[in-house]
Amino acid sequence: MSNLAYETDHEDLAPEDGASPALQKLRPIPRISIQAFCETDSVANPIERAGEDRRMAKTHLKVHMGGVATAVEFYQTAATPNLVIVESSSEPRELLASLEELAGVCDPSTKVIIIGHYNDVWLYRELIRAGISEYVVAPISMADIVSVIANIFVDPEAEPLGHSIAFVGAKGGVGSSTVAHNVAWAISNLFENEVVVADLDLPFGTANINFDQDPAQGIAEAVFSPERIDEVYLDRLLAQCAERLSLLAAPSTLDRVYDFDPEAFAQIIDTTQRTAPVLVLDVPHAWNGWTKTTLAQADEIVITATPDLANLRNTKNLIDTLKKLRPNDKPPVLLLNQAGIPKRPEISLEDFAEPLGVIPAATIPFEPQLFGNAANNGRMLGEMDASNPIVETINDLAHVLTGRRDVKPKKKSGLSGILDRLKRKS
Repeated sequence: MSNLAYETDHEDLAPEDGASPALQKLRPIPRISIQAFCETDSVANPIERAGEDRRMAKTHLKVHMGGVATAVEFYQTAATPNLVIVESSSEPRELLASLEELAGVCDPSTKVIIIGHYNDVWLYRELIRAGISEYVVAPISMADIVSVIANIFVDPEAEPLGHSIAFVGAKGGVGSSTVAHNVAWAISNLFENEVVVADLDLPFGTANINFDQDPAQGIAEAVFSPERIDEVYLDRLLAQCAERLSLLAAPSTLDRVYDFDPEAFAQIIDTTQRTAPVLVLDVPHAWNGWTKTTLAQADEIVITATPDLANLRNTKNLIDTLKKLRPNDKPPVLLLNQAGIPKRPEISLEDFAEPLGVIPAATIPFEPQLFGNAANNGRMLGEMDASNPIVETINDLAHVLTGRRDVKPKKKSGLSGILDRLKRKS
């Protein structure tokens, strides 16, 4: 029985990034309590790192030093959690004997994972026969731990969670919302996927204008009545914008203040992800508890910036902070917007990218007539001028953000050129 292993695709990650394609596909683990008993730092450290991963955000994890004997002594006077992870360097028959003592102090409902040092098929079969949930051979990685826990506690028969993509601007007015809405429309149109757009800018959101909608209800009803949120209630709040595109609209009014707890949108997002394959989160340019939590928990993040010094500073702050919040995820996708405004001094793409360590995925030129006409008519760019190169760039972004990297655009665009250069370098 070999331990779990993952091969990274170098085209998908930066060399310094710890993200794993297998890890990216894992669903969040439910609210469970986990205690680990480790004999070596080489096992304890990956488990502690796993506890910091966003997919484990709902779990409560405690790591103790000491193996089976320590666990047995500990549970003489303490209740066992949902999951116990135990490392043992004992030889197979000695390990099996020691586990009989552990079984005597564990609740019947407690799951047990053994991390051993013997690659032995007979031992694996005996452990499974004895009721052990999984046997993993050291050395292990953080991804191994998260994956094996997910395999035990996430129902494989359950409907898959939708992929959440959070769009945020490095500065106000950079066009993050416009990009988010157009990418959402492109995903629904190009791939015939059901997409939900959630406008999280409750006082000043523009999704209702951009999609020419005026729904009586929207995301405010959900966030102010969390006890009512389920799939049926959510469906009543959605406004249909296109055949496969729905909107959780912001009220865009100032008749109340919108102060939220850090987890205020978590239940809305979880519920929405169970109803649609793609959830686009239009996150306002702000930094507080709930925006931080929303960005930390999203599957993918897109930062939109314009090529000036304030945007460069804010983008670097965002990327550095998100790297600490999401150490096991890919860096955000960076998009430069409104490039080429006449007479405005700009930072070049190369100079913008150099201090960030992230190459912009695309550059969208300043084209006020196209964007203005679309906004004034409540239409997407692809509806106004499907052959425009900017629309092609938006379509390319839709391919990248949904993992369709093998699909090549017919013409070169700002995005495809960057991707080609990255592949040549690798």
